[in-house]
Amino acid sequence: MRRGIAILSAAIVAAATSAWAQTTPAPTPAPAPPAAPARPVFQTTKVEGTDNVYIFRYMNHQSMFVVTPAGVIATDPIGYVRREASKVYVDEIKKVTNQPIRYLIYSHHHYDHIAGGQAFKDAGATIIAHRRAKERLQQIDDPFTPLPDEVMENERTITLGGVTLELKYLGPNHSDSTLLMRLPAQKIVFAVDFIGVGAFPGRGMIDSYPIEWEASLKAVLAMDWDRLIPGHPGPGDRLGTKKDVQDLLTILQEASAAVKAAAREGKCWDAAENEIKLDKYKDMPGYATGLPMVLRRYCGLWGRGT
Repeated sequence: MRRGIAILSAAIVAAATSAWAQTTPAPTPAPAPPAAPARPVFQTTKVEGTDNVYIFRYMNHQSMFVVTPAGVIATDPIGYVRREASKVYVDEIKKVTNQPIRYLIYSHHHYDHIAGGQAFKDAGATIIAHRRAKERLQQIDDPFTPLPDEVMENERTITLGGVTLELKYLGPNHSDSTLLMRLPAQKIVFAVDFIGVGAFPGRGMIDSYPIEWEASLKAVLAMDWDRLIPGHPGPGDRLGTKKDVQDLLTILQEASAAVKAAAREGKCWDAAENEIKLDKYKDMPGYATGLPMVLRRYCGLWGRGT
């Protein structure tokens, strides 16, 4: 009898629940959060705390330009991925100032950064680069990217409209023609490819000079500066600090030591590249794609002597 009553009670509850479900509207789902605005293809921003230093970004490349009362000093046309980028760059400078573009500085000879210099040449700029950059560009012979008008060796200082920009060649690193640019009054440096911000090194290792690269980083650490503008925007588009330089130096030193030990056991290429993980950096942006490039370059150094 009790069992029958229990069954009947359960049936009544089920029926009531079903009726309630049919008459009660389903809760309205929470609205989806608004999508983040699309990142613009290009952007010009003034460096915070300055009144004349700007960053021009086109896709994932960026350059620095400095406005003075006597003209503009620009860097890297970045017109390789999209050839219109260098013309857009010139137009963006004209939106900021009516001063003429006096100088264009090539940071190094790698084409993804300096292709498109003709737009600046047409605007009247004098192009400056390291001597080795000119030698490389002579081999390419592309009218879209004119040869430098002037070349330098180790140091040069440009003074324009009361602004001083120091150009320094620190020896081979990411390339054999890289210039570090320093604005001493603003305590800002512009470093392309041989110093990244907040990301694991990667493709830039392919034709690098690993031992000399470490020496370049130590030289940068010894200089007087507070903020670093990289040639590729880092996570959050933040500027770099000396900690970023030290972190990169540590990564290179640790990778070098690990691969050197593996090479002495005859493990370069495949075994070293499969076994060495550097797990402490696994959560760093660029680690998954960058680690194989780093290991391969150091295997070239310690396993082949190149």
